[in-house]
Amino acid sequence: MTFDTIADFASRTGDSLKSIAKIVLQTHRATLKPVDNADSIIVMGNGPSLADTIARHSDLLTKHPTMAVNFAANTPEFFMLKPRFYVLADPHFFTSNDNDNVKRLHKNLSAVDWPMTLLVPTQYTAKAPGAGNGNIDLRTYNAVGVEGYQWLENAAFKSMRGMPRPRNVLIPSIMAALALGFKNVYIVGADHSWTRTLSVNDNNEVVSIQPHFYKDSDSELARTKAVSMGLPLHKILQSMVVAFRSYYTIERYARHIGANVYNSTPGSFVDAFQRRPLDMIDR
Repeated sequence: MTFDTIADFASRTGDSLKSIAKIVLQTHRATLKPVDNADSIIVMGNGPSLADTIARHSDLLTKHPTMAVNFAANTPEFFMLKPRFYVLADPHFFTSNDNDNVKRLHKNLSAVDWPMTLLVPTQYTAKAPGAGNGNIDLRTYNAVGVEGYQWLENAAFKSMRGMPRPRNVLIPSIMAALALGFKNVYIVGADHSWTRTLSVNDNNEVVSIQPHFYKDSDSELARTKAVSMGLPLHKILQSMVVAFRSYYTIERYARHIGANVYNSTPGSFVDAFQRRPLDMIDR
């Protein structure tokens, strides 16, 4: 064996042992189940390009099953598109009940008047929004990062005991779409052009602006600004690396199970998935 081969073997072994420990200690039974007639789904990230996608392709977004995320329920478009699935991942949505945006999210999900499946991490089942709404089917997943040998990753992903490191909500969303049985996953609103708005001010504070297709409230802008300013640049860049690497793991796993993940976001920085315009979804 060469030094690189030995180093890779040691790294994968270490990652695998850590992942097995996390699966044993941190995961619970997931209640997410495959759905019938799962052909194509559109996963809607909240990036700025989603506004144009909605304007151009509202017919496709209402014709096909869609999946919304995070604060999408606080927008008028949510009630127009009526997504079939909704994913929450950040602990902020379950532990910040005094936050105005979170309160509004809970209120809007309670007002959903169409059949919708809400997907949340297993540990937040009791704190999931929309409680008491008979139109919401609550399902859970394990937001536990698993890395190591491919056989271990495949087994953890298939059993829903883990996923590629869930740096952002799009990662569990795509994995949920695959676990639901969809063979073709189209991603829109996944601009991920974070490096364009990343800077460091004269006080050595990192400024990371991550715009959405909707206008963030002043309180939400202040919250996210405080998060980035509390971290050094190398940690923020490292976090981005984790996200982009996770997409490559998802692409590999999708091919392993015979599914396709398409990036239909114009100008997206996500380079792991095949590019395919959204209007090709019916072809």
